[in-house]
Amino acid sequence: MHELRLRSWAEFVDYCNRRDGWAFRGQADPGWPLFSSLSRRLLRDPAGRSEWQAREERSIRIFRRKAHVYLPDRSVLQDELRCLALMQHHGAPTRLLDFTKSPFVAAFFAVEQAVGDAVVYALNTPWLWSAAPRHDPTLTREQIDPRVQGNFERYFAENHHPMVWFGEPSEMDRRLVAQSGLLVMPGTLEMPLDDVLRSYDSEQPLIEKVVLGRELRSEAMHALYRMNITQATLFPDLEGLARSIGYELEEMWQRRI
Repeated sequence: MHELRLRSWAEFVDYCNRRDGWAFRGQADPGWPLFSSLSRRLLRDPAGRSEWQAREERSIRIFRRKAHVYLPDRSVLQDELRCLALMQHHGAPTRLLDFTKSPFVAAFFAVEQAVGDAVVYALNTPWLWSAAPRHDPTLTREQIDPRVQGNFERYFAENHHPMVWFGEPSEMDRRLVAQSGLLVMPGTLEMPLDDVLRSYDSEQPLIEKVVLGRELRSEAMHALYRMNITQATLFPDLEGLARSIGYELEEMWQRRI
């Protein structure tokens, strides 16, 4: 995976301008591998890989059995991708990785809680749109689309295929809309996303690692604040508003310096 380090906000803006149409993911620590929350949980499980499918199926089944009491429309639970997105955005471990179409939203998630260097990953979705892994050229994005009934069980649940699908649910929730969200679903849980992408043949990079030096955090957060990218706008509810107050303190301090 190609890696570069940026030391100013202007460098990051220039980089983004040259990655039109890509998808982005921010993480507060460059050392964290690109695993989904479900992968991280199962890799700590001493039971081993043979039980992963059953454990994932059970977690989805339990969520469906109980979540309906909190939902005005329980039909969302019958759609595989919408159900997984709902689980993901309320804290359940799933195989989804959250990306965004906005590099600036990704930068916010990278630097806001960072205490050192942070990182934004850039995914070459324009190339991946029509690509397929070398082991099976029939596994195109359209073919494996988990929004099609039965495709999740057919192509993802058994964890056999090092491949990736990306897109949005047929109906997006409020947070996905606010964050310009894009969901990335790997076909296997035991490999980080950058390793999965090595199963595709490409002469151009499919994913890039952009390390944001700790020295640019203050500049980045101020620029994002002026773009109205805050916890309050990305999580449009009372929780998001309350969480946004933390940075309001920083802005006040900056103006007094």
